[in-house]
Amino acid sequence: MTRIAANLSMLFTDAPFLDRFDRAGAAGFEAVEFLFPYDYEIAEVKARLDCNDLRLTLINAPAGDWAGGERGFAARPAKRGEFEASLGKAIDYAVGLGCPRIHVMSGITAGEPDPAACEAVWLENMRHAADRAGAAGLAISVEPLNSRDVPGYFMAHQDPTLALIGRLERRNVLLQFDVYHTQIMDGDILRRIERLKGAYGHVQIAGVPDRHEPDSGELNYAAIFEAFDRAGFEGHLGCEYNPRGRTEDGLGWAAHFLRGAK
Repeated sequence: MTRIAANLSMLFTDAPFLDRFDRAGAAGFEAVEFLFPYDYEIAEVKARLDCNDLRLTLINAPAGDWAGGERGFAARPAKRGEFEASLGKAIDYAVGLGCPRIHVMSGITAGEPDPAACEAVWLENMRHAADRAGAAGLAISVEPLNSRDVPGYFMAHQDPTLALIGRLERRNVLLQFDVYHTQIMDGDILRRIERLKGAYGHVQIAGVPDRHEPDSGELNYAAIFEAFDRAGFEGHLGCEYNPRGRTEDGLGWAAHFLRGAK
């Protein structure tokens, strides 16, 4: 059964962040995700979740100077201190907000002088992240990002990412299957959903190529939803897209998946 979550870093952005919880609840979402809640106290975010009866499915660990182009630290040898601080803050927020998983970003490594060192530090950092998160009852998500939108990111393709995850030997580290990024870099979406079932712990969706609502573009999302159902995926599909206009006006495609749908 398809279930969806609103990504509050991308939807309802005509409202202040905390007010987006109210908008998501009023629109019929039962769950939300977002990138970085760290400008707000845990208690005030938790209050917005609770008063709108919303589940939180995913947060990102702090990823550095986002506006300046940073995208995390896990594969950056000179950023070990920043990685450790980022991880600790993310775990505190995930536990406090009842969030089951943290997306730990790997970073832009195109300018690093030693790719082997980047891989080695990623493996060490992610094992450490998995162990600390696991002790708190949390999972870690790892997401390849397409090289068109995020050039130079440490990982861009799903199969090499899965190979690295396998080397961690940590059961609480799972692939974050973003259909938008995957279609741009790897394609073969329907067969990939089936082939990788059990390897992904979180899914995100958007139209391709423009990253708008999943009711336009080159993908057949009705077939994709059915494929995730057949694969036995029971989590929420995170709606991580840029609305063409006001978020509520573009939710026709989601009518059957929202609370109160008939």
